Amino acid sequence: MKRFKLTTLCMLSMGMGQWAFAETERSTLPKFQAKDIPTQCDAKIADVKTKLAEFAKVKLKNNAPAGAVLAKWDQIFAEFEDFYGPINLASNVDPSADLRKAAEDCEVKISQFQTEVYQDGKLYQQIKKTKASDEIDRKYRQDILDGFEDTGVQLPAEKQARLKVILDELTKIQQEYARNIRDNPEKLEFTPAELKGLPESYIANLKKNEKGNYLLGFDYPEYRPFMELADSDDARKRYQIAYTRRGTEKNLVLLKQAIDLRHELAQLFGKASYADWALKNRMAKNPETVNKFLNEVHSTVAPLEKKEVQTLREFKAKTLNIPVEKAEINRWSEGYWSEKLRQEKYKIDQEKMREYFPTQASQDWLFAISSNLYGIEFKPAKVDVWQDEVEYYDVTDRKTGQLLGGLYIDKFPREGKYGHAAVWGVKGGSTLTQRKPISALVTNFNRKGLNSDELETFVHEFGHALHGILSNTRYASQSGTSVERDFVEAPSQMYEEWARRKETLSTLADYCKPVCPRVDDELIGKLKAVKNYGRGLFYSRQTLYAQYDMALHTADALKTQPLDVWKKLENQTALGYVPTTEFPGQFGHIMGGYQVGYYGYMWSEVMALDMLSAFGDNLNNPEVGARYRKAILSQGGQKKAEQLVVDFLGREPDNKAFFQEITGQRD
Repeated sequence: MKRFKLTTLCMLSMGMGQWAFAETERSTLPKFQAKDIPTQCDAKIADVKTKLAEFAKVKLKNNAPAGAVLAKWDQIFAEFEDFYGPINLASNVDPSADLRKAAEDCEVKISQFQTEVYQDGKLYQQIKKTKASDEIDRKYRQDILDGFEDTGVQLPAEKQARLKVILDELTKIQQEYARNIRDNPEKLEFTPAELKGLPESYIANLKKNEKGNYLLGFDYPEYRPFMELADSDDARKRYQIAYTRRGTEKNLVLLKQAIDLRHELAQLFGKASYADWALKNRMAKNPETVNKFLNEVHSTVAPLEKKEVQTLREFKAKTLNIPVEKAEINRWSEGYWSEKLRQEKYKIDQEKMREYFPTQASQDWLFAISSNLYGIEFKPAKVDVWQDEVEYYDVTDRKTGQLLGGLYIDKFPREGKYGHAAVWGVKGGSTLTQRKPISALVTNFNRKGLNSDELETFVHEFGHALHGILSNTRYASQSGTSVERDFVEAPSQMYEEWARRKETLSTLADYCKPVCPRVDDELIGKLKAVKNYGRGLFYSRQTLYAQYDMALHTADALKTQPLDVWKKLENQTALGYVPTTEFPGQFGHIMGGYQVGYYGYMWSEVMALDMLSAFGDNLNNPEVGARYRKAILSQGGQKKAEQLVVDFLGREPDNKAFFQEITGQRD
C-alpha cells in the first residue's frame, strides 16, 4: 500500500495555480520534546484535514487539466512531511526513550489519518476528474489513484471500516515488534576465557560486571566480531541462539497476527493471497514470477552452498587434526571457520582491514568519489541535531553552486538506537517549488575502522542517501527512493562495486590521518577471492529469507505457523536449523515494509549489475556518472523502474551479469 510520500513544502497558495514561495536555502530537521509531540501531532493532522477539505470543495470539470490539481495535492502532503518525516526518524534514533515512544504514538495517529484520507470518495473523485498532459503527470495521477484504491475507496462501507481497523492494527503490531528488538536490554555474561581470540581493541570497549565477566548485548559491532573471532564454540552457540531470540517469543505471536491480518486485507480486495495483492504494482507483478525467479536462484546456489560447507569441514578437520566426519559446521561456527579460512587461505583478517579503512577516512573517501562521479560537493555545517555526534552536510552542485539537498550522518551505536544500517528519506524534493531533499544515513559502525563488509555497507547506504539528495523530480511525492519496492535497492547495490575495485578503493589511503596502508593489487585479489568463496552461503541465505517471506503470504496463510515454516525451510539448507532459535521473531524486514519484498534485494541486484556494465573498466568516469545521475538518480519515481533502466542502458535489462555474479564468474 502506498503511504503518503510525506515531504515538506509551504509553497502553493490554496488557489491551485499560484505560488506562495520557493525554497532556495537550507532547511533542517526540527528538534522535538517528548511532552510537545502529542499536541503537535494533533495540530498537524488537523491542519492537513482543513487543507484537504478546501481541496475537495474546488469545482472541477471532467478532464480538468491535472497539473495544478496534482501540484496542490503534492503541496499539502509535502507540508505534512516537514513534521512526519522527522517524527519517523526520531522514533528510531532519538536518545530519549520517552521521545521515541511519543513519536511512535504519533505515527499510529498518522497511519489512521492516512487511511481516512485515502478512503475519502470526494478526494478520490477530484483526482479522477483530471486529465494529465504529459507522462510525469500521468504516472503521478495513477500513483495517487492506486493509493486510494489500495486503501479501499471503492469497497463497500463495511469492508472499508474493517480495512481501517486492519491497517491500524498492523501499524501498532509492527511498531511493537520493532520495539521489542530495539529496546531489548538483555546482556549476556561471558568469562574472560570465553573471549579468547578477540582483539584487545574489541575487549577494551566492553562493560564488566562485579565478577569481572564481560557483558555483551545485541548491537552489531559487538555480535559480529564475536561470532567470527571467539574461539569458544559453546560461547558462540549461546550468543547465536540468544541473538535469534532477541525479539522474544512475543514477536512470534505478533508476526502471526500480522500475517493473518494481511491475508484478511487481501481477501477484502478479492485476492487469493497477500502476495497477489502486494505485487500487482511491482516490477515482478505476481507471486508466480517471484517464485520462479527464486527457484532459479536456489537451483544455482544450493550446490555452491553445500560445496562451501564441505570446504569448511575439510579445513576444520585439517586445522584440528580430526577426521572430516567429525568436523561439524554449524550456524554458530560457520562465521568463525570462514574467518579462519580467509586468514589461512587468503591471508585476509577482517579485523586487520580496519587499519586500511579508518571510519573517518572512509567517509572522506566516500565523499570524494561521489563528488568526482556526480559533480557534487559536501559542505559541513553546524545545525541542531538529535545527538552530539550527528553530522550535517549541505550537498551542492559543483558546476552551478546550487544547493541540492541536505545530508545527516549518525554513525555510531548507542542504547535505544536503530540497530542496523539504513537511510531515511526524511524529506523529498520538488522542482516546482525548488524544495530541497534531506536524507539521514544511520549506521552502527566501529569508531576506529571498518572491515571490508562494513565498508560495502557504508557505500551501499550512501547510495540510498544520494538517490534521495540527487533527486530532481517535479513532485515531492515521487522524489528519491519512491520507486517500485523491487527496484529500490538497485542504485545502492550498484554503488557497492566502488568498494571492491582497486581503481577506487586504492585511493582511500589518501584520506587517512594518520597514514594507513594502501590497498594494492594483491589485497584486491584476495578480497575478490574471499567474496567468491562465500557466494554460495550468502546467496543461499538470501534466497532462504525471500522464500520464507513468500511462504508466509500464500493463500494458506491462516494455517501457517511462522516458526514451523522457518524450521522446515532452514532444515533444507546445508547448515540446517538450530533447535530453540527463533529467527522469525527478529526478522525485521518482513515487519517493517519489506513483507513480500525481500526477493527485491536479488531482483534489484539483477538491475544493479546490468546498469554497472555501462561503466565498463572505469568506475571513475564522470561522463557516465553524469548520465547515470540524470537518467536514474534524478528521476525518482517519475517513471516506471524498467523504463529508467532502458533509458540509461539503451536496451531492455537482462540477468546475465547477476547469474555470473552469484556463481563467481563475473570479472
